[in-house]
Amino acid sequence: MPELPEVETVRRGLSPAMEGVVIKRADVNRPDLRWPFPERMAERLTGQRVDRLRRRSKYILADLNSGETLLIHLGMSGRMTVSGDPLGQFAHKHPMPEKHDHVVFHMANGTRITFNDPRRFGAMDLLPTATAEDHKLLSVLGPEPLGNDFHEQHLIEAFKGKNSPVKSALLDQGIVAGLGNIYVCEALYRGKVSPRRKAGQISASRVGALVPIIRQVLQDAIEAGGSSLRDFRQADGELGYFQHSFDVYGREGRPCRTKGCSGEIKRITQSGRSSFYCAQCQR
Repeated sequence: MPELPEVETVRRGLSPAMEGVVIKRADVNRPDLRWPFPERMAERLTGQRVDRLRRRSKYILADLNSGETLLIHLGMSGRMTVSGDPLGQFAHKHPMPEKHDHVVFHMANGTRITFNDPRRFGAMDLLPTATAEDHKLLSVLGPEPLGNDFHEQHLIEAFKGKNSPVKSALLDQGIVAGLGNIYVCEALYRGKVSPRRKAGQISASRVGALVPIIRQVLQDAIEAGGSSLRDFRQADGELGYFQHSFDVYGREGRPCRTKGCSGEIKRITQSGRSSFYCAQCQR
């Protein structure tokens, strides 16, 4: 499932084609994805201007001039692609419709935004912009890891007395929003913290040190266009490239990249997910 860097990469790719532009026509080609689409979704979107395109955790939020916000979740295999820009920003002409093109936005500037989702685990909803943060999917989220509310003291307080492994704690969306399996593994490696360690037993100084590390991992991934492992594509259809920079994720049995370390990357299962780490330099 796309994590924060992938979703932010898609948002940035969509922004030139959508922000400040009217949705000339919206086509909704099925009644549901992960759950039913809101009533009259195509009608409520058609003719509306996208005033702002933002991201909250792993959700893309399009604020409309109607006072509603379109919430988009890519799910496991969802892709949003841009085609047909009259200004030449996007090289792709409008493709022929595909089987899993479930929602299509025909923009007034000539671009087409297509949401394709073969597994249909994605989702869309319409909610009042003024109370968007009260939506059931958004109200439970912790601070954004790239925002000002995510700081050393926040993480130290969140970890106090916590008996769960640090890996699980960082995946808790109520503690920090948007982190997923890949980037938690990479951040713990850079911080030299074992994913097995109990969150509440790590010293405050080491917990605090994870904050800038997490930020840097995410920023590096965004600059690389995210990670393409299976289905993820950027808005222009290109792959992300951060997977070529993984230090631990997916590198089981390969040498640790820390200079002077003779260990190799191990894989363990935690809460049904694979954790990759070097047992020798991550303590």
